[in-house]
Amino acid sequence: MMSAANDTKFTHAVFLLTGIPGQKDIHLWVSIPFCLIYGISIVGNSVILFIIKTDPSLHEPMYIFLSMLALTDLGLSITTMPTILGIFLFNFREISLNACITQVYFIHTFSLIESSVLLLMAFDRCIAIRDPLRYTSILTPPRIAKMGLVCVLRGVVLIFPFPFLLQRFQYCRANILSHSYCLHQDVMKLACADITVNNIYGMCTALFTFGMDSLLIFLSYVMILKTVLSVASRAECLRALNTCVSHLCAVLLFYIPDIGLAVTHRFGNSSSLVLQILMGYIYLLAPPLMNPIVYSVKSKHLRARIIKVFVK
Repeated sequence: MMSAANDTKFTHAVFLLTGIPGQKDIHLWVSIPFCLIYGISIVGNSVILFIIKTDPSLHEPMYIFLSMLALTDLGLSITTMPTILGIFLFNFREISLNACITQVYFIHTFSLIESSVLLLMAFDRCIAIRDPLRYTSILTPPRIAKMGLVCVLRGVVLIFPFPFLLQRFQYCRANILSHSYCLHQDVMKLACADITVNNIYGMCTALFTFGMDSLLIFLSYVMILKTVLSVASRAECLRALNTCVSHLCAVLLFYIPDIGLAVTHRFGNSSSLVLQILMGYIYLLAPPLMNPIVYSVKSKHLRARIIKVFVK
């Protein structure tokens, strides 16, 4: 009888999201910085989009790619923060299977698109430094539009099987998720079936996208360094490298937490649950929060336009 009870299969599964384990009493206080993070992410990325759209002098390839990054960061924030704040403000932890799977799709799609945009930005910096005279002739507006479309389609198509791979399962194990939002690798562990297909497809997708993108970004910077080191003037060398600092910060903010979260989920069974939760928050909250700040600080043109708008 006990065995039958333990193996109950929930056709209409309801999952429980996790805030900060054992710290329910401070959830309301924790919600304050999270609300600030959410507000800064939305306002910061919206301001960048507004400035780039309304200022013709910023209609250059670098800023067009930055606007793509800002749009993706907005998507990530809007997809994840409502459920996080729902837990901290109202202790609303329940999420239905269909809502969870929908969130899985959008989180992974936006993450994959962000990885693609970071690769395009590395490509942009590589051309700007290695072949500046042909920069505008190579990165024409129609070509940039096609590249952006390919990024979106790649994310949409490759993540499209995730909902179906999760929907086919019935869930009979503990229904408590490790984070304040739904991830594919987190949900599939609760299935009462063989998850080999999900594991293989998830791993192949990660290697084909994040793995390939990070490798190409690394090769781009190898080519950039090779070009820069061949420049005779040290001032020119530093000036060229300075144009890459913002992008390097965005790459590190995205890939380091992503790798850390993937490792703790797939190979860190003995790792602390608090560590997994912390990596999960950094993975999704750091890029939308920090990217607008980093680019506003490092880009003189963008910073001047933002100051001008707020002064007016």
